[in-house]
Order: sequence, then C-alpha cells, then structure tokens
Amino acid sequence: MLIQEHGAAAAAEAAAPKGGLLTPSGGLMFWTLIIFLLLFFILSRYAFKPITAAVEAREKALEDAIAGAKADREAAAQLLAEHRAQIEGARAEAQKLIVEGRQIGEKVRSDMIEETRAQQQDMLERARREIEGEKQRAIAELRREAVDLAIAGAGKVIEKNLDDASNRRIVESFLSSIPAQQTGR
Repeated sequence: MLIQEHGAAAAAEAAAPKGGLLTPSGGLMFWTLIIFLLLFFILSRYAFKPITAAVEAREKALEDAIAGAKADREAAAQLLAEHRAQIEGARAEAQKLIVEGRQIGEKVRSDMIEETRAQQQDMLERARREIEGEKQRAIAELRREAVDLAIAGAGKVIEKNLDDASNRRIVESFLSSIPAQQTGR
C-alpha cells in the first residue's frame, strides 16, 4: 500500500507540467503587465502628484531654511562686527577718560601745590611783618625804658627834680636824633 501510494504520487508529478519561477509563462506575463500598467496609472493619477508636491515642498522648505540660516549668519556677523566696533569705541572712550582724569589730577595737584606755596609765602610775609612789628615795639619799649633810666639817672646826678614830661621830651628828641641803625646794634 505504501508502494501504491508512492507510485500514484510519482505519476501525478510526471503528469504536471514542469515550470519553475524562472520559466516564462505567457499568461502570467500578460496579467503582470496589465496589473503593472493599471497600478502605474492609478499611482500617477493619485499618488505621484501629492508625493512629488510633498517632496518639492520639503525641498523648498530646506532651501528656505538654508537661505534663512545664511541670512542669520550674515546678520550675526554684522552684529558681531558692530559690537566689536562699539567695544573698541568704549575702550577708546575709557582711555580718553583715563587720560583726562590724569590730566585733571595733575592740574589739581599743581594747583594745590601752587596754592600751598602761595599760602606759605603769605604766612612767611605775615610772620616777617609780625616779627618786624614786634621788633619795632621792642625797640620802642627799650627806648622808653632807656628814657626812664636816663631820667632817673640824670635826676640822681643833678639832684634836681625837673618836670617829668619835659625831661621825657628832651630825652626822646635826643634818642630820635640818633640813627635807628645805632640803636638796633
């Protein structure tokens, strides 16, 4: 029975045509071509246009994005150049202010030194005047004392008491007739 079954299967295989995948078949080729053309027509009518439009839109969006990036890059470069110029201007202004500050400082310093020197000269002049005034007062005081001593000495020598005011006039006139340089010695 097994042999019979095996024999019937072998006979069925021999009766069936031997065709493989690579064997051309006219009917299969015809229907494949019809299905391909029908599918190509449907896809070109309904799918290719939207797909092509989407691809073109995507391509245009990418081109716009690239152009926008270039414009942004150029704007950023220009802005960077402007900022650098502003920074350079600020540096120059700062240097100018520093130089002006130094000049003003030097001027204030020289003005203060000059003012101090003027004050010092004024103080020296005032001190000289005060010394001269004190010197003149001291000389006048010494003259008065010399007059008083001379009157007292003359009164004792003469033993005559003359009028005190007239004696003073006589001695003062005598002392004033003596040059001031001799009294200063």
